[in-house]
Amino acid sequence: MSTTFENATTQSVDVNGTKFVFREVGRKGGTPVVLLHHLTAVLEDWDPRIVDGLAGKHHVIAFDNRGVGGSGGSTPKTVEEMARDAATFIAALGFSKVDLLGFSLGGFVAQLIAQQQPGLVRKIVLAGTGPAGGEGIANVGAVLQDAFGKAGATNKHPKQFLFFTQTKNGQAAAEDFLRRLKERTKDLDTPVSNETIQAQIAAIGAWGQGDATALGTVQHPVLVVNGDDDVMVPSFNSFELARRLPNAQLSIFPDAGHGGIFQYHAAFVQQTLAFLEQ
Repeated sequence: MSTTFENATTQSVDVNGTKFVFREVGRKGGTPVVLLHHLTAVLEDWDPRIVDGLAGKHHVIAFDNRGVGGSGGSTPKTVEEMARDAATFIAALGFSKVDLLGFSLGGFVAQLIAQQQPGLVRKIVLAGTGPAGGEGIANVGAVLQDAFGKAGATNKHPKQFLFFTQTKNGQAAAEDFLRRLKERTKDLDTPVSNETIQAQIAAIGAWGQGDATALGTVQHPVLVVNGDDDVMVPSFNSFELARRLPNAQLSIFPDAGHGGIFQYHAAFVQQTLAFLEQ
C-alpha cells in the first residue's frame, strides 16, 4: 500500500452494483479510519498532511460516496441515504469496525452512521460540522453563492472565503492549503457535477431543519473540532454537538474558520492520534 496520499492508487469496489472509488494509505491492521468528505469535495480535496499524518499510525481510507466524483450512481438528496451508502461501502471493503472522521457534510453522515449502525463504529471525529437543526446550517446555499461571487470578483478560490478567516494568518493558511491540494498531479479524481452539488445542498438544507434529539443515544467517544469563526457551519454548532453527545471532547482553534483542521493540520493530527489511541 502507498505510504503517501499523493501516490496512493485510486481503486474501486462494487457496492450493490455501483462502483465506489477510494484510496487507502498506511499499514493494514487495527481499526481503519474512514474519511467522510464535505460539500463539492472529491478525493483531491483531502489535505495530504492530514491523511499522511493519520496514516503514520492507522490504515486510512478516503472515498467518494454515491454519485460523487469518480463513484457511480446518483447523489442522494438526504443525509440518511448518504449514511446508508457509506456504511454499505464500508461493509463492501469487509470491515466490521471502523473509526470515522467526518468533515462538514461528512460530519452529518458520521453522526447518522453512529445512530443507524452503532456496532460498526469505534470512535468518531467531527470537524467543522453540527447537529441536525443546527444554527445557520440551512443557509449553506446562500453562503456558497456569496463565496463564489467574492472569489470571481477577486480572482481567488472560493475556499479562501469558505474555509479560512479573512485575517493575514487565515489567508496565508488558505494559500498553503491550496498549494498542498495540488501536490498530486496524476490519476486525479473526477470533479463533482452540478447535479451532485444541488443534491448535496438539498441534503444539507434538510439537515439544517432536522432534529438532533437522537444524539443523546450516541455513546461512542467523539472528538469535536472546529475553528472559532466558521461561516459555513457556525462555530456555535460545535459547542452544541459537544453538549449533546454524552462522551465528547471539544477542540476549538483560534483565528480559524470552517477549515480549521487544515490551518492547524499538525496540531489536529496530533490531537486525533491521541484521541484514537486513548
